[in-house]
Amino acid sequence: MKAAVVEVLGQAPRYQEFEEPIVSDNEVLIKVRAAGLHPIVKAIASGAHYSATGLVPMVAGLDGVGIRPDGARVYFGSPRKPWGTMAQWCAAPASMCLPLPDGISDIEAAAIANPGMSAWLSLKERAELKPGETVLILGATGVAGQLAIQAARHLGAKRVIAAGRNVDVIAKENVDAIVALGEPEDAVREALIAEAKSGIDVVIDYLWGRPTELLLEALAKTFKPSSTKSTRLVEVGESAGKTITLPGAVLRSVDLKLLGSGFGSVPLDTILTAIPRLFEMAAAGKFHVDVEPVPLADVEAAWSRVEKGRRIVFSI
Repeated sequence: MKAAVVEVLGQAPRYQEFEEPIVSDNEVLIKVRAAGLHPIVKAIASGAHYSATGLVPMVAGLDGVGIRPDGARVYFGSPRKPWGTMAQWCAAPASMCLPLPDGISDIEAAAIANPGMSAWLSLKERAELKPGETVLILGATGVAGQLAIQAARHLGAKRVIAAGRNVDVIAKENVDAIVALGEPEDAVREALIAEAKSGIDVVIDYLWGRPTELLLEALAKTFKPSSTKSTRLVEVGESAGKTITLPGAVLRSVDLKLLGSGFGSVPLDTILTAIPRLFEMAAAGKFHVDVEPVPLADVEAAWSRVEKGRRIVFSI
């Protein structure tokens, strides 16, 4: 079969022949139709993600949309390694094959599942966002950040602050304020301090690194001995850096709760329950995502493109 094959960690996969998977117990052979190029897919293929085995050759891809042998159209994930979803055929656990509703295309479903699940779970399950609260999205330019804005509104956030570099993309979303991370650091710091003075209940952080350090500094600078401010920060991604410096004074001056959201910090059954609901809301027009369809044969050329608010989805 043809597949996107990673032969060297950190290098783009090539479109070439790979052995077809043989279905084992409790697996289903899927005829793949679409698979999303998510940041986690690139991280696994480079060996940088915590779930990566580092074994090559392997087929790239974490999830996708395809057809079961009985003709049912499904979203599926968690293929047995070294196979991935960016191939003509994929063997997936039957428990990880979820039916798709009418009204959502293969390409849209493949694009929205991973970032949409990330946004929804980080807000609803990890932060436990309550109606009327204020949310800051660090890294709102990307697809996941845009979906987090939409999810925050759907869950009743009173105020949504979007922080990112591509202000034009963010401005198209339903936000109350924008922090332009492309500005000089002093300007970013002052903008975050201004927002922190009004109170930030929840932070969904796709960046980590220096932007998060500036935010924590801003929270600490708004300290008042007469009032306690509580902030739940949910770390979801690390596109701006893998580590941060966390001064002890921040933890003493802010009622800060640090959480993570991802595989390992969220139970699998919670994820499997959330995904069908996400698809239903997308089919009803409550969530939208911009998609760039690309033939799988062009995987090597498309692999290293910088995401600018549109999710690349490979059609097979």
